[in-house]
Amino acid sequence: MLVTWIFLCFLLLALLILFLKQLWSRRHLPPGPLALPLIGSALTTGLWLSEDYFLKPVKQYGNIYSMWLGHHFVVVLSGFKAVKEGMMSFPEEFSDRPDDAFFTALGKERGIIFSNGHTWKQQRHIGITSLRKLGLGKKSIEHQIEDAAQTLMEVLRQTKGQPFDPSIPVINAVSNVICALSFGHQFAPEDENFQKLIRALETLVKFSGSFYHMLFFVVPRLMTYLPGPHKEALASIDVITSFAKQEIEKHKESSALHEPQDFIDHYLLQMEKRAKDPDSTYNEDNLAQCIFDFFGAGTETTFTTIMWALLLLANHSDIQEKVQKEIKDVFDISRSISYQDRKKLPYTNAVIHEMQRVKYILVTGVPRQTRKDVKMKDYHIPKGTIIIPDLRSVLLDPEQWETPEEFNPNHFLDKDGKFIEREEFLPFGIGERVCVGEQLARIEIFIFLTSLLKAFSFQLPEGVKELSEAPIVKVTMHPQPYKLCAIPTQT
Repeated sequence: MLVTWIFLCFLLLALLILFLKQLWSRRHLPPGPLALPLIGSALTTGLWLSEDYFLKPVKQYGNIYSMWLGHHFVVVLSGFKAVKEGMMSFPEEFSDRPDDAFFTALGKERGIIFSNGHTWKQQRHIGITSLRKLGLGKKSIEHQIEDAAQTLMEVLRQTKGQPFDPSIPVINAVSNVICALSFGHQFAPEDENFQKLIRALETLVKFSGSFYHMLFFVVPRLMTYLPGPHKEALASIDVITSFAKQEIEKHKESSALHEPQDFIDHYLLQMEKRAKDPDSTYNEDNLAQCIFDFFGAGTETTFTTIMWALLLLANHSDIQEKVQKEIKDVFDISRSISYQDRKKLPYTNAVIHEMQRVKYILVTGVPRQTRKDVKMKDYHIPKGTIIIPDLRSVLLDPEQWETPEEFNPNHFLDKDGKFIEREEFLPFGIGERVCVGEQLARIEIFIFLTSLLKAFSFQLPEGVKELSEAPIVKVTMHPQPYKLCAIPTQT
């Protein structure tokens, strides 16, 4: 009995020493919940992602706080002021991507999203310059988007006003925009390889942010030996990259490099120009990864945004009617609407921005990692710390938005009804890692939604009072599956 009591006393003493040691070692770090070995701060913050997962600790610890995800030290920047200060004051220091075993498999050190340093700078450069040369902001890329929008509208007309699930036609249309940009052509919705590509993307999205993804993050070596959905997710990576490599081979055979028509052409031409440069990172592996990045980031985000938009329009028929009236008053029924026309549609533009704000599609911003020690405010942030710029907290910041939780287009209108740009509107990020495809996404969302609203009114099915606005929370936040009715407008 005495031995047992002595053992318990020593155990309690050891735990107390560990507790005090952790307090002492963290005295200059941002405040946050205490961590336990292996599981980190999970007992305090929770084991599952939720809509307010990164918002809840702010009340106790402030807008700059820390937590542990397994053995990874994380600092969260919450609210507009903290995110802006961190991303703008330390652009180089906060420019790396963190080490994550699953994302390493997705393409660490390749492409745009998951690479760092010299590779990232070159891949980002070719991404931006290619989009610009392909006519981003000009009519050429808009024609491709308009074609995809027309195809989508034809599918909706076939529903004849009956309740339908818009997810499949919307994902087909949005994916085809990325296909046109990357490969120079679109696919028929029934194309077997195209559908295989979409299913692979859906598998990756479903896995990201799941419990198994968290396990992969915390104990990656163990996960390589265990069965589970991570195996299917890893296989999906191969499906997408193989799809990209097949298209690359077709482009190499066509020999149209000096009159580039799409991203692959531009990239292969750059490879040719830099063939003798020993510092060049332009190669086919990085090209395939860039295409993967376009699909992974460009398809999922725009698809989810449009799905939320249609749901909000059906739930808020008064706002939908005001948008349709503005479009009808400004444009003839037969005239197509270009992205430049947003200046003539201030209310419509405000509604689209407000949809992206109130239903931001990510649970937080994409993580960064510190390249060196940083002192922010009075806090020490060590090299290798994962930085989470919580963009969701920016878009819901009560210090910046009059009614942050409400769908309120007046957030983007002045007293005269004119559209106003807002610095706090950061759905595409801020700083050096701001989304490469921001302009493309803006054009897509505007053209798709204005084209659809010009042709249809979106109504709730008979007997349905309101569609649920509660999200399915993963890394991206999808609406619950729903059906609505696309009623053709009167010509």
